[in-house]
Amino acid sequence: MTNLPIRHAEGAHRYTGPMIDDAHFTHGLAGDQQVPDWPPLAADEVSSVLVGYPALCATGPILWHSPRPLSAAARVATAGGEVFVKRHHRRVRDVLTLREEHRFAGHVRARGIPVPAVLADAAGHSAVAQGDWVYEVHRCATGTDVYRDAFSWSPIGGIAHARVAGAMLARLHLAAEGFDAPQRGTQLLVARADILGARDALGTLAAQLPMRPALAAYLHERDWRSEIAAALQPWQVRSAAGIARQPPLWTHGDWHVSNLCWSDAGDEARITDVLDFGLCARTFALFDLATAIERNAIAWLDLGQEAIARTDLALALVEGYRSVRPLGADDLAVLADVLPVVHVDFALSEVEYFEGVTRRRDHADVAYYTFLLGHARWFAGDEGQALLKALHHADRAFVVQ
Repeated sequence: MTNLPIRHAEGAHRYTGPMIDDAHFTHGLAGDQQVPDWPPLAADEVSSVLVGYPALCATGPILWHSPRPLSAAARVATAGGEVFVKRHHRRVRDVLTLREEHRFAGHVRARGIPVPAVLADAAGHSAVAQGDWVYEVHRCATGTDVYRDAFSWSPIGGIAHARVAGAMLARLHLAAEGFDAPQRGTQLLVARADILGARDALGTLAAQLPMRPALAAYLHERDWRSEIAAALQPWQVRSAAGIARQPPLWTHGDWHVSNLCWSDAGDEARITDVLDFGLCARTFALFDLATAIERNAIAWLDLGQEAIARTDLALALVEGYRSVRPLGADDLAVLADVLPVVHVDFALSEVEYFEGVTRRRDHADVAYYTFLLGHARWFAGDEGQALLKALHHADRAFVVQ
């Protein structure tokens, strides 16, 4: 079976190796290295952006190019310290939608979450447009990027790290309370829960299609209503009532360990930096926790093989989370019901991106058949059912040290 799309956004990773040359590859869809869809950042391009940031003064060399595929990003030396520069195509992020991310990241940072600061230019703007491109500039993360080379959907490196990651996610949710901005201004490559939370998921999706022409064009060529209903509706019928009871909350949307930096690689490590709010949106807390389990506790790149679920890691994430933010039996039931379909909105946004922006029908097919449909179907099997049962009873679970 074709592997799932690898990773959804680029974090402000800490570079510890040598400078690289102009040969640059990104993570492919099968755990391989591919020529990027987006051209790497160039030195003269970066200089033209950073000239608007007087505090950085002179620009030095590009130290490292991110291998993440959905935008271009790099660590850059400046007289004012190293910074992380990220470039988006304007069809993916415009200035307004990028600032939505920055406002949320700034809110939780002000409330104690260790998020690298987003820098503003001389005019006070945190997102800068130049031609077809939109740029953002961050201070670099300070911790050790233990999972810098990890692909998305690769399991976290142990129970101890899973507990710490779960606890930090709960802290972020506490910090997010009081952030009352409207929903994101885009559907593209963000982790929303509009279709997930709808009682009529197919009707909600159909109503969106006139405003999402690339997704509409892709779905028009297949019997999408029957295919999506067969894969998703059994889970959504079960989860709808529980989702309706959840208070809205802005959430991170991509809680994978490669978006976290650590004090060291050991079991006693603490999280020093929380990265990459590119997928953030107004959803609900259990959506984010389910996403964390989906990202860190199931080896989706091995889909089609046996034993891809890491129930011990899933339970450790929950255990760490509830050590900070309590979860009752009803919460655990909703969490288990949401997990099989937590990916729905984002998977459709990936279809839309690959079909309409990069024009990669082969990638759109992976997002639709393997990610959207195949992911949900896996939970109907014995291994998926065992994981869901364990989550339902997580209040009685004991995670082995």
